[in-house]
Amino acid sequence: MRVAVVQAAAPLFELSSGLDLFEVLLRRARESGAELVVFPEAFLGGYPKGASFGATVGDRTPEGRSLFARYRKSAIEVPGETFDRVRAEVAAAGCLVVVGVVERSGHTLYCSSLLFDHTGALLGHHRKLMPTGVERLIWGQGDGSDIAVIPTDIGRIGMAICWESYMPLYRAALYQQGVEFYCAPTVDARDVWTATMRHIAVEGRCFVLSANQYATRGDYPADYPVPPDQPMINGGSCVVDPFGELLAGPVFGHPDLLITDVDPGLLDGAYLDLDVSGHYSRPDLLRLDRTSTPPRAVTSRRGPG
Repeated sequence: MRVAVVQAAAPLFELSSGLDLFEVLLRRARESGAELVVFPEAFLGGYPKGASFGATVGDRTPEGRSLFARYRKSAIEVPGETFDRVRAEVAAAGCLVVVGVVERSGHTLYCSSLLFDHTGALLGHHRKLMPTGVERLIWGQGDGSDIAVIPTDIGRIGMAICWESYMPLYRAALYQQGVEFYCAPTVDARDVWTATMRHIAVEGRCFVLSANQYATRGDYPADYPVPPDQPMINGGSCVVDPFGELLAGPVFGHPDLLITDVDPGLLDGAYLDLDVSGHYSRPDLLRLDRTSTPPRAVTSRRGPG
């Protein structure tokens, strides 16, 4: 079975251009024979690398609020007009697609990952559980309602956005649900990220597909508040088999479309000596407890009588 991982970035604040690029890259991947295509974190909506949005402890600036307004207008709603165009492009391609988006819901933005089937139907919608560092200023937290591994025609697909892969209990929840294709949209371009992806492939006995952006300063507006020579996002996308062997990548320093064949038949043999949710676990000593019920921001109680 052939899979594809996209390493690219859309121009920030230009959602229309991002949708055009999504269409082009998806078509190229599908023409190569890919049955599953994975795009990076925040591919649609953009990753505002280096921006502070004018926020310091105890203070915000009008300029920062103005920048956030531009960013918010570039986000997509699920469902919504832009979302419908994405669905249509996926249906035209006729394959499974995972794509990272910046989602606008109410007055809050979320870093989300969407899984579509070959008809464009939405199978999975996962919001990043814990935005990392300053991301917490611009993105809300996800909840337990979408911690899921989704069965598809090609296998069981789970999604972990960037540093969710450093949350051991989140990984455990995906392993517990039998993930076979661990899709990891990210913007982490460090060399060590590859080691993390290889570790997860071995630990979970699953294929790992990690898609990262490759972005230069030219992908950001001229008035974007970082220096012209600021390093942006350097890639590092890869595909790993259940024994930790690199099937494609990591690729750094340029945009790319990583195409490779995977053999799902490896999975049955891989479970011989390791199943961290089964025969290689000790539930009598260690167990994962999780909730699928999202908390409510506002509750009300009736008084006596």
